Amino acid sequence: MSGVRATGPQRGSAQDLTYRWLKRHIAQMPRHDGTFLTESEVAQAAGTSRTPVREALLRLEAEGFVRIVPKKGAYVPPISDAEVRAVMQAREMVEDWTIRRVAARGAEFAVELERLVAEQAGLLADPVAFIDCDRVFHRTIVRAAGNPVLAEFYESLRDRQIRMGLRAVVRAESRARAVLDEHGAIVAAVRDGDAERAGQAVAAHLSSTLAALSVPDMADWTGLAAREEGS
Repeated sequence: MSGVRATGPQRGSAQDLTYRWLKRHIAQMPRHDGTFLTESEVAQAAGTSRTPVREALLRLEAEGFVRIVPKKGAYVPPISDAEVRAVMQAREMVEDWTIRRVAARGAEFAVELERLVAEQAGLLADPVAFIDCDRVFHRTIVRAAGNPVLAEFYESLRDRQIRMGLRAVVRAESRARAVLDEHGAIVAAVRDGDAERAGQAVAAHLSSTLAALSVPDMADWTGLAAREEGS
């Protein structure tokens, strides 16, 4: 298993520790590459035994991160451009609907979003933490819309995007700073209670994210939900 770095002793549930370690390790793999992870190598690198590794891999398989292949290990598949597009299109449909519902809350809700943007701005040197905070920002909006079924579906989309988004941020700090500006535009629209502008800001942010992920036909994708509303 190439690229695995050993970690020092850590505390916590062995299974949870190994699960988090593996998820972060997989998130940092190039999305176009596929590779096998073996229980013994992961156990050595994560500083745990093989049993929690096996349990963690089963959790990750259920979430779609790996495929367990008997006698070979856990295969981390590459992520295709088609999958990136599908995830981002689904995200926009969810986020357009939710931001328009919560924008009416105006300045009161904007305060929490501003706090999250400020926290994220302090994480430019840590791409993994930056992406984690990014997820909290968007999750806060989605959950505030009050639809638990949609919120659960959205979490599954973000799980699938971890590996996509991290590479985009790692590749250039300028992208991370652009994310902060785009989040700021969303917050400004919410602060003004402008649902239409908030929806447009979300569409622009997700289109820019798709561009950063280097999907070839991203230039023509300028907001699926917005176009459908106008058709």
